[in-house]
Amino acid sequence: MAKNINNILIPNVTKTGGQKKVDVSNRLPKDGQKSEFKNLLNEIGSEKPVHGGINLSTHAAKRLEERQIDFNGEEYLKVKEAITRLKAKGGKDSLVITDKAAYIVDVANEKVVTAVDKMSMNENVFTKIDSTVFMN
Repeated sequence: MAKNINNILIPNVTKTGGQKKVDVSNRLPKDGQKSEFKNLLNEIGSEKPVHGGINLSTHAAKRLEERQIDFNGEEYLKVKEAITRLKAKGGKDSLVITDKAAYIVDVANEKVVTAVDKMSMNENVFTKIDSTVFMN
């Protein structure tokens, strides 16, 4: 029933009998799964961690795709080991060369900045690096 105060109709609002709980368990990622938000970030090419360790800049992710460089498994492990070695020696902006590609790496942030496939390596000039490591 509504009350009429000074010709304004005010509805009769009563408090409900408790808070409604919403089950969101089906919306949360299960153990080992990525959330939909993280998957979306990966799809739009934002800077993203790869394999829980190395980050890829947007530029590097684009270059890996364009140049069809497979940055999984053995290649990833080589770059990860190179970063560890470079950190120990004080490397900052480094060139990591594998048998498949060359990577410019921001050592402190464990981030691959760009990548060049093996066929294009011979023609390139690498600047603004302080160290190089060969990983075979």
